[in-house]
Amino acid sequence: MPNLEIRLAQPSDIPTIIDWAKNEDFAPGSGDVQIYRNTDKQGIWVAWVDSLAVGCIAGIKYNHIYGFIGLYIVKPEYRRNGYGHKLWEKALAHLNNVQCIGLEAAPHLVDSYSEWGFKASSQTIRWQLFKIDEINHTEQLLNNHNFHVVTGNQIPLEVINKYDAMRESTARPHFLSQWLKHQSGRVMTLIDNNNLCHGFARIRPCFLTVGEGWRIGPILADSQQLAKILITNLLSQHQGIVLIDSPQNNTKAQALLFSLGFRQVSFTIRMYKGLCHHVVSTKDVYGLACLELG
Repeated sequence: MPNLEIRLAQPSDIPTIIDWAKNEDFAPGSGDVQIYRNTDKQGIWVAWVDSLAVGCIAGIKYNHIYGFIGLYIVKPEYRRNGYGHKLWEKALAHLNNVQCIGLEAAPHLVDSYSEWGFKASSQTIRWQLFKIDEINHTEQLLNNHNFHVVTGNQIPLEVINKYDAMRESTARPHFLSQWLKHQSGRVMTLIDNNNLCHGFARIRPCFLTVGEGWRIGPILADSQQLAKILITNLLSQHQGIVLIDSPQNNTKAQALLFSLGFRQVSFTIRMYKGLCHHVVSTKDVYGLACLELG
């Protein structure tokens, strides 16, 4: 076997990782890999054979409670050589002391991950916008609820962190700050007159196998109506292919996306390993931030 070396990903590796993810139909968002790397400086690796980069994996540690595996890629011409297995072991070793590890599995890989102790939890559905139905103006609805839209630098991060922590499996202030402030995306929040958050969403450009599109996520909201406000406002300013990854368990999300002209194009299986009693309800989660980081 040629000499294999697994190194921590460097900033110079990010364009290569993005290109691999694009070719695998992951539709990576602009800036996503940089945010993953910043969330856990030790959490992304690249496999090298001699001087050639052949694969990568992310094993991101949020904290001692929760970690997530994603960006698991080996270039097609280098598969079936054991390189992927070595990357997998590297990520698991990094997350060895984490209570719960999550990942999103392609359906044909569920059995393989099960052999490592991962258990299927639920489906995550990828939705793509195929037609834009007439988007109703939502100003009156906002006024009726005494909400106002806050974007950009005016977003109160401490309020968003508190809202997010009550709806996610573990607090993620560092990741969320990076995610909401990254220049490649646009964030919208719904804040009431008491400075309380009732929902937020982010859209950013993504790279497709052919051309570019948009990914919306996360989308968290108190109700289907408020989620609709967030999504339709973002859609009104961004045309083209739009993708949203939504938890199947939130049936309100599925109904809403279908009504807006989205259609299911693929799905993955969320799987967990370890003591994952902290996993919370997805009733307010209409779209995930990303599949690669949970």
